[in-house]
Amino acid sequence: MLKSRRVALMLELEWPYKRHAGILTGAVQYAHEQGWETIIDEYADDTLPLRPAKTAPYDGVIARATRKLAQRAARNNVPVVNVWFNSPAAKSLPSVFADWSTIGRLRVEHLLTRGFRRFAVLTCRGDRSHILERDAFVSRLDELGYPCIVRATSLDATESLAQWRKNERTITAWMEELKPPIGVFVGADDEGRMVAQMCRNRGLRVPEDVAIITGDNEETFCERLRPTLSSVEVGFERIGYEAAGMLHRLMDDNKRSGGAGGKETPEHILLPPQGLVVRESTDFYAVDDEVVAAALEFIAAQSHRPIAPADVARAVITEQRTLRRRFSKHLGRSIAAEIRRVRIERAKRELTQTEQSIAAIARDVGFGKSMRMYEVFRRELGVTPSGYRKQRQIENGTQH
Repeated sequence: MLKSRRVALMLELEWPYKRHAGILTGAVQYAHEQGWETIIDEYADDTLPLRPAKTAPYDGVIARATRKLAQRAARNNVPVVNVWFNSPAAKSLPSVFADWSTIGRLRVEHLLTRGFRRFAVLTCRGDRSHILERDAFVSRLDELGYPCIVRATSLDATESLAQWRKNERTITAWMEELKPPIGVFVGADDEGRMVAQMCRNRGLRVPEDVAIITGDNEETFCERLRPTLSSVEVGFERIGYEAAGMLHRLMDDNKRSGGAGGKETPEHILLPPQGLVVRESTDFYAVDDEVVAAALEFIAAQSHRPIAPADVARAVITEQRTLRRRFSKHLGRSIAAEIRRVRIERAKRELTQTEQSIAAIARDVGFGKSMRMYEVFRRELGVTPSGYRKQRQIENGTQH
């Protein structure tokens, strides 16, 4: 009988973030499929002996890798796959990461499609993933000639009260420069929530004055409070799964070569994000036309009712034909399409965040009957409402 491979997981699981727990979930799934034994060892860099041992304690390691781990693993011919983008040993180890530049571009394109022409960025100083996102975000705006206010806070905001207050002052000074309407990207979900709170304290509306897209879709910050925050689903489970697959190949290579070592240039895999999660904080279109802006505000407030384009035109005291022409000019779509879009976005949130029946959601968001919502979802999204709910449950690891 073949001996089961022993794989250590060193992922700093004391931090309750998706980038830790999600990677664990994906790696364990792959390990289970292969029949491996997985051991959570947050001190694997100490478990591996300082000097080469006859038999290493692990066949491989998936880790937020330290320099110490990289050095000891090399001495003991134990393959390591790194999943920590800011790792000091990242350049020397095979790694699997999110494609942060693509994520930065995804964020800015989302705000651009919302009609914003002024932008601001708040990221954490010293976080390489934030730096790549910020650079991709700002580069795209530079191409288009749009201004962007860029600031950075400390990466260790919670290490002391003094540091926390310093970050608060940095965010306050940054917000003093914001001129509504403006689209902002906040790198950390917790700071995204702080910005939303500060907007409320200043009398700024989210998303009408300040539209916020933030972080890595930590539901505690993004979904539990109002306004809910738009974010990006990075797909950390897939990173963990791909990291385990890479480790599998490395362990096989190691066995075939008798521990002769891996490639001189370690492989780095960059994975695209799963997509945007649009919530209340960006569910708005910024336009210079005051009549269209008023119409959008009316649709946002009344789309749960059985309204039609004629109702929107009456609400803003404009001929329907004139309003239709203005919508086409500033948004590139019809009044009816905007009503439908708002209803779809609200239905998506309800399907993801509640256990309400599809019939109840269809009624609450303005579709009326569930069959109407079914038809719109199939046509616009290529999936049924129940199918969309199931997809999101699988992605969030909440399927029962």
